[in-house]
Amino acid sequence: MLLRFEGLLNKIFGNDLNPFYYLGALGFYFFWIMVISGAYTYAFYETGKEVSYASVEYLTHEQWYFGGIMRSLHRYAADALVLVMLLHLLREFILGRYRGARWFAWVTGVLLIWLIITSGINGYWMVWDTLAQYSAVATLEWFDWLPIFDEPMSRNFVSNDALNDRFFSLISFAHATFPLFVLFFLWIHILHISYPVVNPKRALALGMLLALLVLALAVPALSQGQADLGIEPRNIGIDWFYLFIYPLLDIGSAGQVWALVVVLSLVIGALPWLPTRFKQIPVAEVSLKDCSGCTRCVADCPYEAVVMRPRSDGMHFLEEAVVVPDRCVSCGICVGACPSSTPFRSDAGYVSGIEMPSLPMSGLRTEMMNGVAKLEGDVRVMVFGCDNAADIGKLRGKGVAVLSLPCTAMLPPSFIEYVLHEHHVDGVFITGCRENDCYHRMGGLWTEQRLAATREPRLRSRAERERIRQFWASSADFEALSLELESFRSSLAESGDASKRVVDRE
Repeated sequence: MLLRFEGLLNKIFGNDLNPFYYLGALGFYFFWIMVISGAYTYAFYETGKEVSYASVEYLTHEQWYFGGIMRSLHRYAADALVLVMLLHLLREFILGRYRGARWFAWVTGVLLIWLIITSGINGYWMVWDTLAQYSAVATLEWFDWLPIFDEPMSRNFVSNDALNDRFFSLISFAHATFPLFVLFFLWIHILHISYPVVNPKRALALGMLLALLVLALAVPALSQGQADLGIEPRNIGIDWFYLFIYPLLDIGSAGQVWALVVVLSLVIGALPWLPTRFKQIPVAEVSLKDCSGCTRCVADCPYEAVVMRPRSDGMHFLEEAVVVPDRCVSCGICVGACPSSTPFRSDAGYVSGIEMPSLPMSGLRTEMMNGVAKLEGDVRVMVFGCDNAADIGKLRGKGVAVLSLPCTAMLPPSFIEYVLHEHHVDGVFITGCRENDCYHRMGGLWTEQRLAATREPRLRSRAERERIRQFWASSADFEALSLELESFRSSLAESGDASKRVVDRE
């Protein structure tokens, strides 16, 4: 259902501007909008129970043409940040991108959500309207349930006289400091990710900013009347993105809500370790005798799972590649980057500089050629695909051989040259995850660049480009994939060379 919905968005916006492919980057973007708009509103904010509300009202109404817009931008960007974070979390869960070595990004992401929600709740207090009063009193009563305070904190809110200006100085300082912690955790969140996408496409960013501006003008953020501790707030309109917990406090006990929050957080945080059908295939392994220390595997790894260390085997190379097992997701992209991953070697059991134990290069060549040997008919095609995309096994036929890999980028370009060499097949069809949505992040991009000869290892010019076709498809795009393959086979048959290639094979 998710893939079909995203396919619909692709038709509307195109793959390059599909917001679901940039949820993480949009989170960074909305964060910076919050920082900029918040800095402006903070410049006009005054701390004190008598002046805080008035300073916000001045900004909202007297300076509506800019200050009011900035306040609304701050509010709606904050809501949008929570929305894209939750969608990002849900999407990664649905697609299974949280298990194995990806646990670190998952756990830090869960912590980030609570940190940002806490910062948002604190921000609502600064307005000091009836919503802020309701939220502050309910929060402190909730925390008073914990046996960690000598005196109840909520007693400071029993009357207007009991509340002092120090409270506003404290929450003002906290709200200005929280973004630093958020920024630090954002950095931690992407710490083990190579080439992190932290900026959405320019057109997508401008579109989102325009949407926020339209919303700010159409429905400006307003206060809900000045707080008065002598009167119990009623008919409060809450922001469900940040204050969703408070209705639960109204209908349940503080202990029950604490139990719900703690258990839910622990369960979500522990998902990467809960029993599933997911089976982690063995991580990549380096063969030092075949490793020249070229660093290509390091450059192409999406998770910084391959690092360079000083040479340990006495060979004349300065460095060697080392796999960090806790970071490796077993995608095989590093194998496709290795210059020694070539099928043109004569030894049957050859070893590449870096290998996937579950599918070594020699085994990959054997499996490919065994499939090719069974092909029949005038137009023979070798299909390379990805385990996490459309099921290419359904494409297998008399004239079609298939080979699925952990990631399409595990395929070295030399394998394409090899299977086209001496007309083993008439054409090579390459598929994998949708464009801009590679399960292993960079696999599709690296494959395209290698075939375009703009990234090492390159597909050499002797490979006939008209006999190679790429088509990126998810499991929801199988019908389109099948039609594209048939179109490719038809174009090969109509090229006029098919009969010649049959003679050459004979």
